[in-house]
Amino acid sequence: MRIVTRPDFDGIVCAALLYEAEKIEHPTLWIQPSDIQKGLIPIKPYDIIANLPYHKECALWFDHHVTNQPDGDFQGAFSIAPSAARVIFEYYTDRFHCNFESLIRQTDDIDSANLTIEQIRQPEQSPHVLLSMTILGNDLKEIPYWEHLTSLLRRFPVETVVADPEVAVRCREAVERNSVFKTHLLNNTRLQEHVAITDFRSMQPAPDGNRFLVYALYPEASVSVKIRFADPLSENLIVSVGRSILKDGCNVNIGKLLAGFGGGGHAGAGACRLSAADGDRYIPEIINTLEENKRMGK
Repeated sequence: MRIVTRPDFDGIVCAALLYEAEKIEHPTLWIQPSDIQKGLIPIKPYDIIANLPYHKECALWFDHHVTNQPDGDFQGAFSIAPSAARVIFEYYTDRFHCNFESLIRQTDDIDSANLTIEQIRQPEQSPHVLLSMTILGNDLKEIPYWEHLTSLLRRFPVETVVADPEVAVRCREAVERNSVFKTHLLNNTRLQEHVAITDFRSMQPAPDGNRFLVYALYPEASVSVKIRFADPLSENLIVSVGRSILKDGCNVNIGKLLAGFGGGGHAGAGACRLSAADGDRYIPEIINTLEENKRMGK
């Protein structure tokens, strides 16, 4: 069998669990949701898809995103859970020889953004938060690192994993990257009503860093929008939207909103991919929906 998942903290933990629960004979295939949605990846009958949209050719499927909720029958499990890893953990609960309960709680916190303002400002004080920030899911050159983490998390708790020499270097780099990212956020973010809008289209490649930091820097915002180019030729855009994890007030189901633009996600966070030519048309529509929610109380 082969694992097909996405390269984020939840996806890596999914892979670690599936290696323990099933007989995996092929290297993990690391892809993005749009690869499934657009039919760019041939899915095989022996594939286990996790933390991604469903594909009818797969052997097993596990997910928790509201926009991926299935209509018909399938093999595997789906529930609106804090993480896809929890869905897998509960499905295979009797097959694990190691105690993964702490790892699953940590994955829940990361994927559902259940973090405190102290963890946002100083992730280095929380090993699982900092570890999640070492995973750069937009660069396939990182595959050996993702597989290294998968192997480590099968055997050790997060607190031990961050002491691994390679991981420790990545953690230090993440702290430095977050410091630079803070400056870029302040220089490229504006507050519009209760929406914090970060536009990185003037920077190629777009800077990366602590995705929750915007909420600590702009506490008035109840939702954030980040815009960046998806490719070196600047032909496509990625628009990421998330409810603030520090301030209530956004009631838009973000996953469903972005499904209308070819994307998806959770009720509280999601993303869509647009052509650069369509950005000026669709991005204002997305922002306007978020603003109207606040004013209309919907």
